[in-house]
Amino acid sequence: MIKYPSLHSGATIGVTAPSSGVPVELHELLRQASSRMEAKGYSIVCGETAWMQDKAKSAPARVRAAEFNEMMCDERIDLIIPPWGGELLLEILELIDLDNVQNKWILGYSDISVLLLALTLKTGIATAHGVNLVDLRGEYSDETTAMWEKVLSTKLGESVLQHSSPYYQKEWQHSNPSPCVYHLTEPTSWKTVSGEKVKLEGRLLGGCVDVIRHLIGTPFGDVRQFQKSYIHDEPILWYLENCELNTADLRRSLVHMKLAGWFESCSGIMFGRSSANRPVDNYTALDVYQELAEELGLAIIYDMDFGHVPPQITLINGAYAEVETADGKGSIRQTFKD
Repeated sequence: MIKYPSLHSGATIGVTAPSSGVPVELHELLRQASSRMEAKGYSIVCGETAWMQDKAKSAPARVRAAEFNEMMCDERIDLIIPPWGGELLLEILELIDLDNVQNKWILGYSDISVLLLALTLKTGIATAHGVNLVDLRGEYSDETTAMWEKVLSTKLGESVLQHSSPYYQKEWQHSNPSPCVYHLTEPTSWKTVSGEKVKLEGRLLGGCVDVIRHLIGTPFGDVRQFQKSYIHDEPILWYLENCELNTADLRRSLVHMKLAGWFESCSGIMFGRSSANRPVDNYTALDVYQELAEELGLAIIYDMDFGHVPPQITLINGAYAEVETADGKGSIRQTFKD
């Protein structure tokens, strides 16, 4: 059975950096984000790692793991939101105290998705793939991003509905700050490999392909055991996004997942928008999606609202999802089913 945490008003947010922290020159971003959350009624407990960054990580693995373990066991802290992603979260997995992991939300994406997926697979506790803390520093959030609170407030047995965004951000404009943080200028269009209307349903699992692929073959990547132990052998609906891989590396990663059995008992695959997907010798991301759809005999939706091209829907690892898309628009209904 999946165990779902629940967000309540006035909750305390623990901010720790299990991957990258915030360097000194960007500390103001973290202060702004913390102030915005406090203005919304949350309390903030900022760990030391959030303010640190050196050698591609906030701190040595044991320091990062110790602070994360402490926040997970601290009854005052209701949920954990890292400042952002990074590069080397994988280093701390073997140091996490899985026997004392508490039923509280962890929200994030990018390198944080390694932690999210590993924890859900190992413990059956639902985790939340969505916005990082620093991206909540604006005066307000767009309607897609703002749904994180409603999603995390959903109770066991209830459902929450999210829709495709009206517009997405083509590129970051750090020199042109705006009240919403994101500059949403490009019309959103969810696409399907078949070009037709698609409906998918299954238990959600996923994250950033660049990093979650490294769970394969480890004790933290046993998808089949997760299906047996926690979701009654129900099919998995994968959501995957690409941060930096060219199309050949993306293809290798997906074949690796297939050979490892990750796509067995799979009901479909969803891909987030990506500014990577650089073609190799005219081999495009669409070619990758089409080949995978043919090999697996599954429907694939792509250019969806999650990942490194904002805004993004909040997706819950372990939740039961019903996804529909037609004519470029779509919806995701997640049910917190045990």
